Amino acid sequence: MSSRLPRVTGIDVVATLRRSGFAIEYIKGSHFHLIDPSDNSRQTIVPVHPGKIIKPKTLKSILDKTKLTPDELRNML
Repeated sequence: MSSRLPRVTGIDVVATLRRSGFAIEYIKGSHFHLIDPSDNSRQTIVPVHPGKIIKPKTLKSILDKTKLTPDELRNML
């Protein structure tokens, strides 16, 4: 598969991360703070703006912090 980043909205990323075991720690405004309960080093902030696609650099940062690859995210969508 391609390692190209998928075009997704913030709510899609939050839902995908929750399915993979992340929990919402708290929400501040339009930013969801998620953490992996089994590994506290895996945490991130996801901007959730209705109908807006997450910018590629932001999505790459989210994936780096959660230690996921673009292919893993694409398979979980």
